[in-house]
Amino acid sequence: MIVFRDPAEVPEGFGPSVVAIGKFDGVHSGHRAVIDRARVDAEAEGARVVAVTFDRNPLALLRPDICPDSLVGVQQKLDLLAQSGVDATLLLTFDRELADLGAREFVEHVLVGALGVRIVMVGGDFRFGRGGAGTPDLLRELGGEFGFEVDVVDDVRAIEAGRRVSSTWVRELLSEGDVAGAARLLGRSHAVRGEVVHGLKRGRELGFPTANLSSDLEGFVPAEGVYAGWLVDSESFDVERHADPRRSIRYPAAISVGTNPTFDDVPVRQVEAYVLDETDLDLYGHTVEIEFVARIRGMVAFDGIGPLIAQMTDDVVRVREELT
Repeated sequence: MIVFRDPAEVPEGFGPSVVAIGKFDGVHSGHRAVIDRARVDAEAEGARVVAVTFDRNPLALLRPDICPDSLVGVQQKLDLLAQSGVDATLLLTFDRELADLGAREFVEHVLVGALGVRIVMVGGDFRFGRGGAGTPDLLRELGGEFGFEVDVVDDVRAIEAGRRVSSTWVRELLSEGDVAGAARLLGRSHAVRGEVVHGLKRGRELGFPTANLSSDLEGFVPAEGVYAGWLVDSESFDVERHADPRRSIRYPAAISVGTNPTFDDVPVRQVEAYVLDETDLDLYGHTVEIEFVARIRGMVAFDGIGPLIAQMTDDVVRVREELT
């Protein structure tokens, strides 16, 4: 997938394109429905599929007081868009200049001028341009003038819940620790990504050495607790022995999210993962992903090291059961 970070980077004659526009936070099943429709139309048009998105939630600039935490970081979002079959992504920097760009100017300079758009795919709640003045109806009017079609894609709804799939709903589930429920909306396990850094080494002392992620990790951190999941490491893959350098090593893992209440010496929530049956794995300095599959229990303080080790041993048994 090609990534452009400014319309000026798009080479002349890049189009025609079928464009899907949105924040794409989490690239959940609702987002992929828009992209899938774009892929079908692009095939019929002989065009490229292009996602137009932003480097941050626009609310981070416009209303930071109500801006939610993002489900994924920028690099995670780009990777997920690539996996969804997008040919190119235009990742716009949402700064004051872009916020002040009028709806007509956005269409003329970004969609038509840079991308040679034939069809634009948006959701029903899509807004664009200065003050959010641009609506799907206005987009259709401009499409008539500039020669492109507009397709408003219906929401994907969860029948049993009677609710549309949204980043807000995914965030709610993760905040409750319901990573399995979030995965049903995302179409995959939720993940965070970060560099493995040195911690207090307490897990190693207890017989469960963990890979500790840096506090500036990418992705929404679920509620405190112990989870079954996977640690995905791309940096240890032996590219000299395998032709595809994009391959990764996936390790089954018991994942802890919290502040270590038994010892009360971790000031902020941290994410750490014990790779099952591995005691000498060296991942320091690697950027890894932690995928959350199921919540095993909440985070509690134990009365001493003995009960803690007994609980951790039971956690590993339950994690193994969840992943097999």
